[in-house]
Amino acid sequence: MNGQKISANSTTTTVRRLAAVAALSLIAVACGSSTKTTESTAPATDGTTATTDTVAPASTSDTTPVTEVSKADALYPNGIRNVRYCEIAVLKKVAADFVLDVWNTMGFSECPQADWDAIQAPEAAAAQGGIAAIKNGPRYWTIDRVTTDIVKTADTTTYGVLEMFKGTSINFGPAMPAQTPYLIREIPRDTVFSFEAGSRVYEVTDDAGHIYAMQSYAQIIDPTQTIDKLENLGSVLKLPVGWTFESKVLDAQLDVPTTNGIAYVIQDELQNTYQRIGG
Repeated sequence: MNGQKISANSTTTTVRRLAAVAALSLIAVACGSSTKTTESTAPATDGTTATTDTVAPASTSDTTPVTEVSKADALYPNGIRNVRYCEIAVLKKVAADFVLDVWNTMGFSECPQADWDAIQAPEAAAAQGGIAAIKNGPRYWTIDRVTTDIVKTADTTTYGVLEMFKGTSINFGPAMPAQTPYLIREIPRDTVFSFEAGSRVYEVTDDAGHIYAMQSYAQIIDPTQTIDKLENLGSVLKLPVGWTFESKVLDAQLDVPTTNGIAYVIQDELQNTYQRIGG
């Protein structure tokens, strides 16, 4: 590890930070390449300066192939709404940078609980030459379908008995970001998330009027959270001043594409993930 010593306390801190960062993995699965995060500042609507996380593309020579996410249409002909999956995020130190490799069960299994419980994070990290790992899941889609560019190959591995594909590698540079609920993150990817007519959607509106549709919910912070409880989430969330939550049933199909290759994404304090509708 380039001669760097990592103490037990620093490893514990790294794992805690990884737990926050691992939620980014779902967002990045459809990117199709390695990414490197940078941090920038942007004026907030109240005139103060707010921090925005930006994920900048790495060079093409560092591209990691990604499984074709749209093959879910064939695997799940009724759509992927409420389909369960899990991820293992392995943190490595590459030169001066922290790199997060994300492995996903989507397309192989729906991550049976007993198999998931049997996976030990330290062993998962060691198997990939990492310094820490986090079990990111279980998670469940709230979209009906996803459309993305066709990418046919991906590395695969097995943790315990769960087969997974390598969804992405995220380069965070020399410092790990902290988790901040409702922080707007810019994620480069080309996807369209689709909600069918008759589906219920769960939306957060920020104080500038931007609407974010939930793409997945998690059972990481609240293991009892289910899709049936999401419509009442507004009474649970501690939204920023001026933000609102709404749940409604769609009269027509809603497509949520990225904007010029960028997805604007937030998470709430339960690590549920939302993407902005429109630019």
